[in-house]
Amino acid sequence: MFLNSLSASSERRQAMIIPDRLKLGDTIGVVAPSNPIIGDNIEELQKAKQIVEKRGFKVKFSKNIYANTNGYSSTAQEKAEDINEMFQDQEVKMIWCAKGGENSNATFEYLDYEVIEQNPKIICGYSDAASITSMINAKTGLVTFNGTNFKTIATDETDYSFQEALKRLVEGSLVLGKEEEEYKTIQEGQAEGALLGGNLSIIKGLVAGTYQLDFQDKILFLEEFGLETSPALANNYLYYMKQNGVFNQIKGIWIGSYQHESNIRLEQIVLDVLGKEYRFPIIKSNNFGHIETKTVIPMGTKAKIDTNQNRKIELVENCVK
Repeated sequence: MFLNSLSASSERRQAMIIPDRLKLGDTIGVVAPSNPIIGDNIEELQKAKQIVEKRGFKVKFSKNIYANTNGYSSTAQEKAEDINEMFQDQEVKMIWCAKGGENSNATFEYLDYEVIEQNPKIICGYSDAASITSMINAKTGLVTFNGTNFKTIATDETDYSFQEALKRLVEGSLVLGKEEEEYKTIQEGQAEGALLGGNLSIIKGLVAGTYQLDFQDKILFLEEFGLETSPALANNYLYYMKQNGVFNQIKGIWIGSYQHESNIRLEQIVLDVLGKEYRFPIIKSNNFGHIETKTVIPMGTKAKIDTNQNRKIELVENCVK
């Protein structure tokens, strides 16, 4: 079993690894690194499989996808074993995280980063899966993807998120979201940097310690699930990041969805935390997060923010080849 106790930032890679794009007829491997696939999730996963196969792909579920060994999820070793095997499996061209949850970070010490680096391929997920996509990118240099989970293909009311996945991962499009979507300026400016981020509560947990991320010169994208995180708790997370120097390192912030019954917006909380100390650009859109409209954001490729433009952020590097 591969164990690694060094911080992610201490193993910064010079070269970015760009995965091959997905092609019709390719096999997609599905893993469950977060909460268990139980109850209605089993039927939802099968329905998502049918939708994806109807579009011309093959779907392969991991060995432990239905495991619930601990009663609250499969074990960390089972989860990591599935991910490692999917990267080693030459038939599998993409790895898709099944659903969200709370503890995908348990896999960190059991992931075989050398195998992943030697067998680069697309891996996609959001919410709790941001732990894995962030860590794999940090440890290997592989471009990873923050986008809809596999199960959500079946449970979303529209196919927006699935179409965004196809646009990015099959077509290689550099357009983030639909052309008509609104981007708001929260703080003016221009910046360029590699994208890093995801769910606020997940990224906050990777600020310090053994598996801390490298935030230097990054454009940080953040969203949060309002049903689980109050404005005060979001404030707590952001202050923790501030107190650990994150905002001294980044080039800009891109804010996604945060829906809370108070109607307090995430951009309000961000500005409260930042005060007048930081002058980097901050933008807001509603095309990623715990909502129907989830575009696919590549982690590790460069993007440019320019608040003078209607579309205030654009990708400036290819994320699949």
